[in-house]
Amino acid sequence: MTLTLTVSDEVRTLAPGFSHVAIEAYDLVNGPSTDGTSALLDDAARRLAAHLDGRAPHEDPHMAAWRAAYTAFGAKPSRTRNSAEALAKRALADGGLPRINALVDVYNAVSVARLVPVGGEDLDLVEGGMRLVRASGDEDFVTAAAGERTVEHPEPGEVVWCDERGVTCRRWNWRQGPRTRLTEESVNAIFLLEGMGPDAGLQASGAELAELLAKVSPGARITVHAPLG
Repeated sequence: MTLTLTVSDEVRTLAPGFSHVAIEAYDLVNGPSTDGTSALLDDAARRLAAHLDGRAPHEDPHMAAWRAAYTAFGAKPSRTRNSAEALAKRALADGGLPRINALVDVYNAVSVARLVPVGGEDLDLVEGGMRLVRASGDEDFVTAAAGERTVEHPEPGEVVWCDERGVTCRRWNWRQGPRTRLTEESVNAIFLLEGMGPDAGLQASGAELAELLAKVSPGARITVHAPLG
């Protein structure tokens, strides 16, 4: 893997059942949402509803495991949901899922359909390797508030993804920063699929995401890296 991904011992101790699949993709062609990616999101919502069969997203065993992990580092999972649960909640609401851009639509569709947190980062904007750590509390998280650039700091002990420049995603996968997110100009990306426990379905989810990425961006060079615990 060109980009180095590491998970700290402190995070492994906190959540020994955590694992992730990484997908590297180069020479992507992104752009606005299309009828095709919109249809993927609609289909994902239908698949989610069939899977839940009347249950709320947090009642799914995988989401319950994520809630336990969030509670373990001091977050309130009913207020700061993992990304898959938050998207699932939106998918089941009247407004449905947002349309962002083609690549984000694709990975959001996989996340919702399979109830697996999935994120995408622009490889050309990541500085150094990416690390999943428990924050000291003085790391910078650059975001925006009321249209203005602002710098926040994670809570001490909070689980965050970061690179050499600062935090890229707070509370594991709750809130991605704008600095490294995928835009319509992105051409190289890393996609992270994250799971808790042996039944997270990461391999199948990664295979589906890789297949969809190849369809929406023919000619892209895509490599799936097996689940890493």
